Amino acid sequence: MAKKSKTRDIPVDEDPQFATTRTEANARLRLFIDRIIRLDEEKKGMADDIKDVYNELKSTGYDAKTTRRMVALAKMTPDARSETLALEDTYRAELGFD
Repeated sequence: MAKKSKTRDIPVDEDPQFATTRTEANARLRLFIDRIIRLDEEKKGMADDIKDVYNELKSTGYDAKTTRRMVALAKMTPDARSETLALEDTYRAELGFD
């Protein structure tokens, strides 16, 4: 049994306005899904590129773990970086690492 439209007594499946809206909504949803898939593929490609750079870095003698730490610091604002470094100094001193 077909659903009835609330505004008219026409089955929803036969209501041209509803069918157009549903078709447009489906097309729009498909576009969103396609964009997400494309962006996920690009993200994977970028992650692979970053991995390659770290492998190249290691092959030239640099330490990847330390470099990752430097990248994290470089991404911070100067204030956040200063605060983080100060906290690390405090923690190292408290733990007797200095």
